[in-house]
Amino acid sequence: MAKPDDRSDNAEKIQNAIQNTKQNMAETNQYLDEHADEISGKENRQLEHKNEKRKAAIRGLADELQDEQ
Repeated sequence: MAKPDDRSDNAEKIQNAIQNTKQNMAETNQYLDEHADEISGKENRQLEHKNEKRKAAIRGLADELQDEQ
């Protein structure tokens, strides 16, 4: 028998995902600030691109959070 679909904590899980993603962005920005002169331009662009993808993910998660509330 399949498990019942319990979505009672979806909003909390989404909020946690948003917070974790924001933390990852902050850590990446801090790394870029501290090591800008040590990393290659390519690595810099890759990390900035990753943060752009994270911003898009946060927007999607925020929309999902609104749907859950």
